[in-house]
Amino acid sequence: MGWLADETGLERCAANHMALTPLSHLVRAADVFPDRLAVVYGQTRRSYAQYHARVSRLASGLTGLGVAPGDVVATLLPNIPAQAEAHFGVPACGAVINTINTRLEADTVGYIFDHGVAKVVLCDTALLPLAEAALALQTGAKPLIIEVVDREAGQSATGRYLEYEALLAQGDPAAPWQMPQDEWESIALNYTSGTTGRPKGVVCHHRGAYLLTMGTVVSWGLTMHPVYLTIVPLFHCNGWGHTWMMPVLGGTLVCCRDVTAKAIYEAIADYGVSHFGGAPIVLNTLVNAPAEQRRPFDHTIQVFTAGAPPAPATLAAIEPLGFEVKQVYGLTETYGHITECLWHEQWDALPQGERAAIKARTGVVQPMAGEVVVMDVAMRPVPRDGQTMGEIMIRGNTVMKGYYKNPAATAEAFKDGWFHSGDIAFQYPDGYIKITDRAKDIIISGGENVSSVEVEGALMHHPAVSLCAVVAKPDDKWGEVPCAFVELKPGAEVSEAELIAFARDRLAGFKTPKRVIFGDLPKTATGKIQKYELRSLAKTQ
Repeated sequence: MGWLADETGLERCAANHMALTPLSHLVRAADVFPDRLAVVYGQTRRSYAQYHARVSRLASGLTGLGVAPGDVVATLLPNIPAQAEAHFGVPACGAVINTINTRLEADTVGYIFDHGVAKVVLCDTALLPLAEAALALQTGAKPLIIEVVDREAGQSATGRYLEYEALLAQGDPAAPWQMPQDEWESIALNYTSGTTGRPKGVVCHHRGAYLLTMGTVVSWGLTMHPVYLTIVPLFHCNGWGHTWMMPVLGGTLVCCRDVTAKAIYEAIADYGVSHFGGAPIVLNTLVNAPAEQRRPFDHTIQVFTAGAPPAPATLAAIEPLGFEVKQVYGLTETYGHITECLWHEQWDALPQGERAAIKARTGVVQPMAGEVVVMDVAMRPVPRDGQTMGEIMIRGNTVMKGYYKNPAATAEAFKDGWFHSGDIAFQYPDGYIKITDRAKDIIISGGENVSSVEVEGALMHHPAVSLCAVVAKPDDKWGEVPCAFVELKPGAEVSEAELIAFARDRLAGFKTPKRVIFGDLPKTATGKIQKYELRSLAKTQ
């Protein structure tokens, strides 16, 4: 039987077990790095001691308003210090943080208020009309609005609501935090985009959030005191967990309200930004920025990109500018990224085009994420042959608890003991995954599967193309054909016929777009192109 058969006296107790939570990172940082710069925003500078004290004030202030453990506190905030403080302060009083997409319409925001039963909402002054319109549409109990006045952005208080700073003034900077007794306790409620109906509420726990932070340190090769620019909205997968992570290393969080090329280049030059995350559209913005919006810098910035597969052409163009890009992949249901395109030294000597193509891979599982496998419809791993497609399946500690108040959707998502991502991919012989499409974005033309990602990658090589998206267009003969929507670089010109010919030189005939439509592409707040809108447009073209 061995010695493990006798575990008499080997019990879990306070001495040998603590619930994992990212809250512990800021508690430690306030003690270990009290005087180090924690948060920067405009003229605002706060040390870790000040950061911790403000979070304590927020937590005790919310408790004073009647917020109890398990209650939901929502936010309608851009990436400003109050949003970072809420990520610690809301769970520090035992509540669950619900960061709401600031670009949603009032009807959806009202639905989220109702569905999540938010008790309080921290709202930026500029977003008060949205919050008020949402409250007017609610059918249930309405949350109490706390107005967050961003004076760095020139805002003034409306006088209609209790101000955030007044709430903090009522709080106690030395108040004890309500740490989770069980790491399975909920820390965040995040809503999916809801492009095919009402959004679903993704429930995340303290354990998963903690493991995400620690795994990111390893995957990104982070060392002490990084300077991180908040480009990823904190309402999107809680900013991929990076705000929770920064205190681990005594890093500096640089808040960015408005994401523009000018703001990014200025932050790099003025604050020495070393890391940021962003969708491929952010990379395109930096590549195509005019000279007057750029600032010189003499260090390499490490970048995580996700949200959509980056085009190899984009990756090849941004590296010479001083950005080292690594693609990561994940979903709201996985707390953010769970795979990385881990680089191997033997690839250093390859030509730039081949290096960029490798960097465009989705990659391999990150150390905290458990298992990520491409499976066929019979739930068998597909051959690692670089061509057989299947669905990405995930299981591990950074998978959501489930969809809030939606057991049927939860059961469907977790069918057969795996989380079904809905993303279609294949695996190379070395195990690296490559996404070909969302299942709903695959184009079936004459019985052949066409990857919209592959067609987009070909078009992105054209020097006039800034962004593109390819969707299915109904066709009487073929059933569906590829239809490309293209956003050109400023001042660039190219005809539909020229782009179709350009693609035909690089793709099989059935994969070549049969129609090209020029104009600005609809995008979400996180930079994802809204293909559901384009699919509707394609039907009329």
